[in-house]
Amino acid sequence: MPSVVGLLEQRACAARRRVDELREEADRIQAELSVAEHDWNEWVIARLRVREVLAPGEGDVAGPDVAVDLPNGGEQPLPAGALEPAKSKSMVPMSRAGLAWSALSVDYQRIPRVLADRDRLGQGSLSCQEMAVCFGLDVVPAKVETLRSKAKRMVARGWLVEPVSGRFTLSQAVAEQGEGL
Repeated sequence: MPSVVGLLEQRACAARRRVDELREEADRIQAELSVAEHDWNEWVIARLRVREVLAPGEGDVAGPDVAVDLPNGGEQPLPAGALEPAKSKSMVPMSRAGLAWSALSVDYQRIPRVLADRDRLGQGSLSCQEMAVCFGLDVVPAKVETLRSKAKRMVARGWLVEPVSGRFTLSQAVAEQGEGL
Protein backbone atom coordinates (compact mmCIF):
# COMPACT_ATOMS: atom_id res chain seq x y z
CA MET A 1 0.00 0.00 0.00
CA PRO A 2 1.51 3.36 -1.07
CA SER A 3 2.05 5.96 1.55
CA VAL A 4 0.12 9.22 1.62
CA VAL A 5 3.35 11.20 1.36
CA GLY A 6 4.39 9.15 -1.68
CA LEU A 7 1.04 9.80 -3.39
CA LEU A 8 1.34 13.52 -2.66
CA GLU A 9 4.86 13.56 -4.12
CA GLN A 10 3.64 11.79 -7.28
CA ARG A 11 0.83 14.28 -7.73
CA ALA A 12 3.17 17.22 -7.04
CA CYS A 13 5.63 15.86 -9.65
CA ALA A 14 2.82 15.47 -12.21
CA ALA A 15 1.58 19.00 -11.49
CA ARG A 16 5.13 20.39 -11.80
CA ARG A 17 5.60 18.59 -15.14
CA ARG A 18 2.31 20.03 -16.36
CA VAL A 19 3.38 23.54 -15.28
CA ASP A 20 6.73 23.10 -17.05
CA GLU A 21 4.98 21.92 -20.23
CA LEU A 22 2.59 24.86 -20.16
CA ARG A 23 5.44 27.31 -19.55
CA GLU A 24 7.32 25.91 -22.54
CA GLU A 25 4.19 26.21 -24.66
CA ALA A 26 3.58 29.76 -23.39
CA ASP A 27 7.19 30.68 -24.20
CA ARG A 28 6.80 29.24 -27.69
CA ILE A 29 3.52 31.11 -28.22
CA GLN A 30 5.03 34.31 -26.81
CA ALA A 31 7.91 34.02 -29.29
CA GLU A 32 5.45 33.47 -32.17
CA LEU A 33 3.37 36.39 -30.95
CA SER A 34 6.42 38.63 -30.89
CA VAL A 35 7.30 37.72 -34.47
CA ALA A 36 3.68 38.18 -35.61
CA GLU A 37 3.43 41.58 -33.87
CA HIS A 38 6.67 42.69 -35.50
CA ASP A 39 5.37 41.60 -38.92
CA TRP A 40 2.05 43.33 -38.31
CA ASN A 41 3.77 46.56 -37.25
CA GLU A 42 5.83 46.53 -40.45
CA TRP A 43 2.65 46.22 -42.55
CA VAL A 44 0.97 49.04 -40.64
CA ILE A 45 3.99 51.25 -41.20
CA ALA A 46 4.07 50.33 -44.90
CA ARG A 47 0.36 51.17 -45.26
CA LEU A 48 0.88 54.51 -43.52
CA ARG A 49 3.83 55.34 -45.75
CA VAL A 50 1.86 54.53 -48.90
CA ARG A 51 -1.04 56.64 -47.62
CA GLU A 52 1.39 59.55 -47.05
CA VAL A 53 2.77 59.21 -50.55
CA LEU A 54 -0.62 58.91 -52.24
CA ALA A 55 -2.50 61.46 -50.14
CA PRO A 56 -3.01 64.84 -51.72
CA GLY A 57 -1.26 67.46 -49.69
CA GLU A 58 1.29 70.19 -49.62
CA GLY A 59 3.70 70.21 -52.49
CA ASP A 60 1.41 68.50 -54.99
CA VAL A 61 2.16 69.49 -58.54
CA ALA A 62 -1.52 69.38 -59.56
CA GLY A 63 -2.57 71.93 -56.97
CA PRO A 64 -5.84 72.01 -55.07
CA ASP A 65 -8.12 71.63 -58.10
CA VAL A 66 -8.08 68.54 -60.27
CA ALA A 67 -9.19 68.87 -63.90
CA VAL A 68 -11.26 66.22 -65.61
CA ASP A 69 -11.68 65.87 -69.38
CA LEU A 70 -15.28 66.44 -70.39
CA PRO A 71 -16.85 64.82 -73.45
CA ASN A 72 -17.12 68.20 -75.22
CA GLY A 73 -13.35 68.68 -75.00
CA GLY A 74 -13.52 71.36 -72.29
CA GLU A 75 -12.21 71.02 -68.79
CA GLN A 76 -14.21 71.50 -65.63
CA PRO A 77 -12.27 71.67 -62.35
CA LEU A 78 -13.62 69.59 -59.49
CA PRO A 79 -13.56 70.85 -55.92
CA ALA A 80 -10.51 69.74 -53.97
CA GLY A 81 -12.53 67.50 -51.64
CA ALA A 82 -14.41 65.71 -54.40
CA LEU A 83 -11.71 63.13 -55.12
CA GLU A 84 -10.06 62.88 -51.72
CA PRO A 85 -10.04 59.36 -50.31
CA ALA A 86 -12.02 58.60 -47.18
CA LYS A 87 -10.01 58.72 -44.00
CA SER A 88 -10.87 56.86 -40.86
CA LYS A 89 -11.62 59.06 -37.86
CA SER A 90 -11.67 62.16 -40.07
CA MET A 91 -13.79 65.23 -39.45
CA VAL A 92 -17.12 65.52 -41.21
CA PRO A 93 -16.81 68.27 -43.84
CA MET A 94 -19.64 70.71 -44.43
CA SER A 95 -21.91 69.46 -47.18
CA ARG A 96 -21.66 71.55 -50.35
CA ALA A 97 -22.43 71.19 -54.02
CA GLY A 98 -19.96 68.93 -55.77
CA LEU A 99 -18.70 67.22 -52.61
CA ALA A 100 -19.03 63.46 -52.96
CA TRP A 101 -19.86 61.08 -50.15
CA SER A 102 -16.36 59.66 -50.55
CA ALA A 103 -15.12 62.78 -48.74
CA LEU A 104 -16.67 61.26 -45.62
CA SER A 105 -14.89 58.56 -43.67
CA VAL A 106 -16.08 55.02 -44.33
CA ASP A 107 -18.01 54.92 -41.05
CA TYR A 108 -19.90 58.05 -42.03
CA GLN A 109 -20.46 57.02 -45.68
CA ARG A 110 -22.67 54.13 -44.74
CA ILE A 111 -25.24 56.41 -43.07
CA PRO A 112 -26.19 58.39 -46.21
CA ARG A 113 -26.03 55.20 -48.27
CA VAL A 114 -28.66 53.44 -46.17
CA LEU A 115 -30.78 56.60 -46.01
CA ALA A 116 -30.54 57.03 -49.81
CA ASP A 117 -31.67 53.43 -50.28
CA ARG A 118 -34.64 54.02 -47.98
CA ASP A 119 -35.44 57.28 -49.77
CA ARG A 120 -35.31 55.50 -53.13
CA LEU A 121 -37.75 52.88 -51.79
CA GLY A 122 -40.00 55.54 -50.24
CA GLN A 123 -39.46 54.18 -46.73
CA GLY A 124 -38.71 57.48 -44.99
CA SER A 125 -36.46 58.34 -42.08
CA LEU A 126 -34.53 56.03 -39.76
CA SER A 127 -33.87 56.00 -36.03
CA CYS A 128 -30.40 55.19 -34.78
CA GLN A 129 -31.62 51.81 -33.50
CA GLU A 130 -32.92 50.98 -36.96
CA MET A 131 -29.59 52.10 -38.45
CA ALA A 132 -27.76 49.76 -36.06
CA VAL A 133 -29.91 46.88 -37.29
CA CYS A 134 -29.25 47.88 -40.94
CA PHE A 135 -25.51 47.87 -40.28
CA GLY A 136 -25.59 44.51 -38.51
CA LEU A 137 -24.56 46.04 -35.19
CA ASP A 138 -25.75 44.89 -31.79
CA VAL A 139 -28.57 47.15 -30.67
CA VAL A 140 -26.92 48.12 -27.40
CA PRO A 141 -26.76 51.63 -25.96
CA ALA A 142 -23.07 52.13 -26.79
CA LYS A 143 -23.54 51.32 -30.49
CA VAL A 144 -26.79 53.28 -30.79
CA GLU A 145 -25.30 56.35 -29.09
CA THR A 146 -22.25 56.20 -31.36
CA LEU A 147 -24.56 56.24 -34.38
CA ARG A 148 -26.62 59.05 -32.83
CA SER A 149 -23.47 61.12 -32.32
CA LYS A 150 -22.44 60.58 -35.95
CA ALA A 151 -25.93 61.36 -37.25
CA LYS A 152 -26.17 64.56 -35.16
CA ARG A 153 -22.74 65.63 -36.45
CA MET A 154 -23.92 65.03 -40.01
CA VAL A 155 -27.06 67.10 -39.31
CA ALA A 156 -24.88 69.96 -38.06
CA ARG A 157 -22.75 69.72 -41.23
CA GLY A 158 -25.73 69.70 -43.61
CA TRP A 159 -25.60 66.05 -44.77
CA LEU A 160 -28.71 64.92 -42.87
CA VAL A 161 -31.85 66.43 -41.42
CA GLU A 162 -33.77 65.39 -38.34
CA PRO A 163 -37.43 66.02 -39.27
CA VAL A 164 -38.64 64.34 -36.08
CA SER A 165 -36.53 64.08 -32.97
CA GLY A 166 -34.44 60.92 -33.17
CA ARG A 167 -35.22 60.15 -36.83
CA PHE A 168 -32.84 61.04 -39.64
CA THR A 169 -33.00 61.39 -43.40
CA LEU A 170 -30.83 62.91 -46.13
CA SER A 171 -30.92 66.66 -46.52
CA GLN A 172 -32.67 67.81 -49.68
CA ALA A 173 -29.41 68.98 -51.31
CA VAL A 174 -27.62 65.69 -50.59
CA ALA A 175 -30.64 63.65 -51.76
CA GLU A 176 -30.80 65.58 -55.04
CA GLN A 177 -27.06 65.32 -55.58
CA GLY A 178 -26.91 61.60 -54.80
CA GLU A 179 -23.64 59.73 -54.63
CA GLY A 180 -22.89 60.23 -58.31
CA LEU A 181 -19.77 62.41 -57.95
